[in-house]
Amino acid sequence: MEDCIFCKLANGIWETNTLYENQDFRVIFDASPATVGHVLVIPKGHYANVFEMPEELAGKAYILAKKVAKVLMEVTGCDGINIVQNNNEEAGQTVFHFHMHVIPRYKGGEKMVIWPQGEPDQEKIDDIIAKAKEKF
Repeated sequence: MEDCIFCKLANGIWETNTLYENQDFRVIFDASPATVGHVLVIPKGHYANVFEMPEELAGKAYILAKKVAKVLMEVTGCDGINIVQNNNEEAGQTVFHFHMHVIPRYKGGEKMVIWPQGEPDQEKIDDIIAKAKEKF
């Protein structure tokens, strides 16, 4: 897409701090990092979210994120890694080009991807299971 910032970043139209690149993806350092070493895995093709991606490419994205996470753990000495991918505005997506955050975490640093734990509602769970069985 002509007006997509991440298309331009992923395809080298705009200069980036690139950690890794292959024919399908570019891995770049986030311009507003959560921590030292925070990178984005961005496909070169435009897909607004994971639901638009071909399954094979989505699988490649997760495989690459795992490899990137292992390398970052080794070279940064971090104590953990978040791999985060948001789909749609209500889930926190702000750039509508699929991307994955790989975020090194360090002891004593701010916690991320946490939520208050609730109580399961068995009636709602049963309803979701019944409706979802038809979809698989």
